[in-house]
Amino acid sequence: MPRMPRPELADARQQGLHNIGEAAQLSGVSAKMIRHYESIGLIPPPSRTFAGYRLYNEADVHRLGFVRRARSLGFSIRQIEALLGLWDDRSRASLEVKRLAQSHVDELSAKIAEMQAMQRTLQELARRCHGDDRPDCPILDDLAKRAHEATVERTAPASKNAKPAR
Repeated sequence: MPRMPRPELADARQQGLHNIGEAAQLSGVSAKMIRHYESIGLIPPPSRTFAGYRLYNEADVHRLGFVRRARSLGFSIRQIEALLGLWDDRSRASLEVKRLAQSHVDELSAKIAEMQAMQRTLQELARRCHGDDRPDCPILDDLAKRAHEATVERTAPASKNAKPAR
């Protein structure tokens, strides 16, 4: 829908347009995030009143709701850009949409597995810690040991498999 010439806010409301606060309330996206999404090109620049206030139509509000829902499912901005492109393309193949969604599911599964491994490690460390007045603590010991190992790895020679000179 082409942008209209700059109306007064009262006229804009009669035309079904919303200021940023109303668009935020209707879409569930904060005004700050609406401005951010506009600045990165996720949503098109809105029309404005004579005073410079942003005006959003129903399609803009719907698009913002789409972005909010996609963010709530953990999609990245880059992925949302792709989804919006697919949504806008009425001749798209659903295979492309499914491929993108499945890729995101795979990423989420990997993150979940990583977090579950962290949880198991922390549960085991917490189980081994006495949690009393003694100063010894397996949790701190593990953190210090891992920090030392990481430092040694970063300072080790580049080629671990190289044979020493004779």
